[in-house]
Formats: sequence, structure tokens, C-alpha cells
Amino acid sequence: MNIQSAINKEVFIPRDERLLVAVEVRRRKRKRMSFLPTGPQGDYATFICVSVTNTRPHQLLIIKVKQFGGSSSFTRRSQWRVEQLRQVNGINPNKDSPEFNLVFDNAVDQWVASSSAEKCIFVQVLYHACQTYWEGKAGNLGKTGHQKGASQCTHSKFGGGPSDSSPDSAIRTLQARRQSFIPPRQTEFINCQSKLTGDACTMNLVIYRCKAFLNRMKDMMVANQSRSPAQGQPGKGVTWSPMGNVVHRLNVVLGQRGERLTRAEDNTAELMHKTYQFADTVHKMALKHSK
Repeated sequence: MNIQSAINKEVFIPRDERLLVAVEVRRRKRKRMSFLPTGPQGDYATFICVSVTNTRPHQLLIIKVKQFGGSSSFTRRSQWRVEQLRQVNGINPNKDSPEFNLVFDNAVDQWVASSSAEKCIFVQVLYHACQTYWEGKAGNLGKTGHQKGASQCTHSKFGGGPSDSSPDSAIRTLQARRQSFIPPRQTEFINCQSKLTGDACTMNLVIYRCKAFLNRMKDMMVANQSRSPAQGQPGKGVTWSPMGNVVHRLNVVLGQRGERLTRAEDNTAELMHKTYQFADTVHKMALKHSK
């Protein structure tokens, strides 16, 4: 069982929630709070998680989970609703980087993920979760208004209400409610690569998951080799294993594949822009000659 499955089983399933993504992070500027009990040496791991409730109406949550040194259990610490998440800052829109910021109504957290791939997975899943959540909110608003208008029309049809409850008045009331409705402030994603916030992201997500898996394998092998005693002549370090070379080559290939996909997406966006310009020019010429 990997870390994400363990966190989901221990922290989220008992609360009737579903974990969407979890990323291990550390602060770029560590806060010094020695009065907090953090184990014998203050050693702990921090995970930023995105979850959704199973009960309706669904809530999208950002949760901080910690695992203290010497313990296999996870502790749920801070929690925010997505309405409190004002901004996600990817720091560098031009290349993969592990740094990102989360800006809430009452806090600003500056994080560094365990790898660039882990951060890209987190940002991509969070972006699409936010889009789905806000679209669902807008759809529920329209559905509720439609149901209220239909019930008022039916009520007036069978003579169950006052004379002013006509279909026209119900429609006017519904339109007034929609015009007076102020949509909630959605989360802003800035300095994020277009491949993380665009529509064609499925292949990128697969690539990032593969890169994250390979990075974890490489870290595990390096850690195992550093713990094992050096063999052979003294003074010689541990040689890189054939499996490590395979992992390194696969990581390079996936990185090149990701760069090619990024260039292809940029070219596609440029072609679409030129197509829109050409269509606009043709439309203006058609209007000019039709007069």
C-alpha cells in the first residue's frame, strides 16, 4: 500500500470523504515553533491533500496531514474549504519546478514538493477538481431556480395561490434572482504551466505519475545503497546499479516526451489563434461586400 492509499484509508474514509490527490511537501521558510510536540527530534512529514465529501452537497476540501517521526499513523491538522482558497501560485510558468504557494483567506503557505512531477500532479488535479466543483455549483443554482419557477407556475395553474402568482410573475421573479445573484469568488491559478490548466491534460498526468513513480524508486534505491556497507576496496563509493541506470534513462525519456507534448500544445494554440484571426477577417470581408 502506497502513502496516498494509506492516508485515504486512515484519514478520509472514516469521515466519508474521498481523497483525490496528496503531495508530500516541506516549507520553503520553516516556521520555528519549538513548543509544538513534534517527536524526539522534531521530525515529521507534511502532506497537502485534496478531498471531496461523499454526502450532498459535495464539499471540496484542502487538508494538511502530518506523520510524525517514529509513528506509522497520520494526523489530520488544518482544513480549508475551496471557497477559502483564493490563489494557487505555480511560481514558474516556463518549466517544471517543485515550488508552489497556496493563498487562503487567512494564511499564505509557501511549499516545496518532493519533486516537480508530484507538484504538477497536485496542481493539475486541484485545478480540474475546482473547475468541476464550480460548474456543479452553477448547475445546481440553475436547477433550483427552474424547480422553483415550475412549482410556482403549477401552483397558480390549479388556483392554489393569489392572483399575482402568474407564470409571467414567476419568470420575472426567477430572472430577478439570477440577476441579483453574486457568484462566489473562484480560485485563481497563476504562474502555472498551460499543460496543467488546459483541456488536453490526460497524457501529461500519466507522464507525471510515471516520473513521480520513477523518482520514488530512485530515491529508495539510493537510500538502500547508502545504508548498505560499501564492498570492495576502502574509499570507493557505491556504484550505480543497472536498475538505477534504467530508471534514469526512463526518467530522461519521459522528460523529453513531456517537452514534446508541451511544444505540440503551444503549436496547436498558435494555429487556433491564427484560425480565429482568419475567420474574423473573412467575416469582416463578407459583411463589407454584402452592403
